[in-house]
Amino acid sequence: MTYDKSTMNELHWLIDMVQTIEVGLVVLDRNYDIQLWNGFMENHSGISPNSIKGANLFEQFEYLPATWLKQKMESVFLLKNRAFISWEQRPYVFKFNNYRPITGRADFMYQNVTLLPLSSLTGQITHISMIIYDVTDVAINRLQLKAANERLEHLSQTDGLSQLHNRRHWQQCMQHEFDRHSRYGSPTTLVMFDIDHFKRINDTYGHIAGDKVIQHVSHILRQSLRETDCAGRYGGEEFSVILSNTSAEDALKFAERYREKIAASQMRYENAKISVTVSIGICEILPEFDNSAQWLASVDSALYLAKQAGRNRCVIYRPRAEIH
Repeated sequence: MTYDKSTMNELHWLIDMVQTIEVGLVVLDRNYDIQLWNGFMENHSGISPNSIKGANLFEQFEYLPATWLKQKMESVFLLKNRAFISWEQRPYVFKFNNYRPITGRADFMYQNVTLLPLSSLTGQITHISMIIYDVTDVAINRLQLKAANERLEHLSQTDGLSQLHNRRHWQQCMQHEFDRHSRYGSPTTLVMFDIDHFKRINDTYGHIAGDKVIQHVSHILRQSLRETDCAGRYGGEEFSVILSNTSAEDALKFAERYREKIAASQMRYENAKISVTVSIGICEILPEFDNSAQWLASVDSALYLAKQAGRNRCVIYRPRAEIH
């Protein structure tokens, strides 16, 4: 076969383009041996095309997820269809460092990869090509946007002083748990507590001291919660906790431990040592509750009884409340 000057020029241009394009290009044969390794791959791996040609891809790069990647490649060989690997599915295939100044906070290059079948003149798929795209800028921007949105969502759900859920979000959690109980019947209990004589603290030490007390009891509460519990600042010095898969009796154990921790703790403000106690109402969802408002009203009445009985105690809501 002879080539005229025009054909040779086209071949030269094609080879030059393959070597200089800003995407990675790797061609593998049926045994995953490397047949082509372009300039992009050389620049980012530090391995020249001549030294890697004929080497097995998975022996050369042992960190590659061989089982998963071979499965992808086999589907390309057998089905004669292209396949895609997104950075969201796997951040990278080749562990290349990131040198982009804009996205300097990324340690590695995020990549999208396209696997293409390459056929011989007879139509048989004899090779596969990997096209590696550097999508670090896109990935980092999207991750930063996602993080910012998550932060905004967290702020919109959080009470700034206590760092617990705010009332609106906590009420959504309460409704969700009430609906879940209606479907599945698992025991769910509401705990509501109030800082005893909080007005006296504000009047004696000032509102900044009152804020410190709220932060103090909130901090101890956060340390006492399970991951599945939902705690919120209901308003002022009043707080609420939803305990899923928890009976009133088990909630009482939680509440007593918390009450004792608060009573035993002490907070320092300027030259003063401030001690506080809490009164706690407890209410498990009962069969006669038609809605979450009845649940909330019942725990509120239990809390009222706890304060009426002398404060610094827990009361379980029942048709006749029990004082502990």
